[in-house]
Amino acid sequence: MFNRMLNHLEELLVTLLMGAATLIIFISVMHRYLAGVNIPGLQDWLIGLNFGWAQELCIIMFVWMAKFGAAYGVRTGIHVGVDVLINRMGDGMRGKFIVFGLLAGALFTGIVATLGGGFVWENGAHFAFFNFFGIAGEDLYEGPTTPDLEWPTWIVYSAIPLGSSLMCFRFLQVTWAFLKTGELPHHDHGHVDGLDDEKPPVDVNLYGLDDNLHMHDLKHPMIGETTSKNGKGDQE
Repeated sequence: MFNRMLNHLEELLVTLLMGAATLIIFISVMHRYLAGVNIPGLQDWLIGLNFGWAQELCIIMFVWMAKFGAAYGVRTGIHVGVDVLINRMGDGMRGKFIVFGLLAGALFTGIVATLGGGFVWENGAHFAFFNFFGIAGEDLYEGPTTPDLEWPTWIVYSAIPLGSSLMCFRFLQVTWAFLKTGELPHHDHGHVDGLDDEKPPVDVNLYGLDDNLHMHDLKHPMIGETTSKNGKGDQE
């Protein structure tokens, strides 16, 4: 139950960030060009709108999307890896190298999450935490803010410990599943969601070229066809 909710939350967060960033960039670009068109009333209104924060917000959103998207990639197996040598090994040795690689990934992301958490805490998160709970923290470092949005930077940098922690969890999750089943998550990079391969009917001649993409000679029938009196080919 928890794992299913975490999967949905992960996918929802990445989808919302991607969609919102794309929409903000589109609106910002349209505002920039339309503000240069000399349309009475509309131009003055557009110039009065401030979209100077759009670029900074999109950068923040893409950073968060990349960190949580990396964790999603570990879970679904979309990360690209060079495994030519490993696939040539025997099953026993191959399994050991796979487990070693997964645990190395978990160790690395765990270290990044730990160091990132310490950086975020010292960069102003502890000040915000103490103030939120009414704890005296006048001597604590409040931390800087972003130039345009003036958000505390510790909120932006929180993507590092949060995303890396989730990625570490995904590495451990994949490792445990591999030890139990011997299978890794696999993603078909050539597959497009929503486009399913249609199976042709049984009585269709795949080599007949009977479509509008190929030229047909009506005077000389193809193999397996006879010419009727009206000049059209009939299947035998």
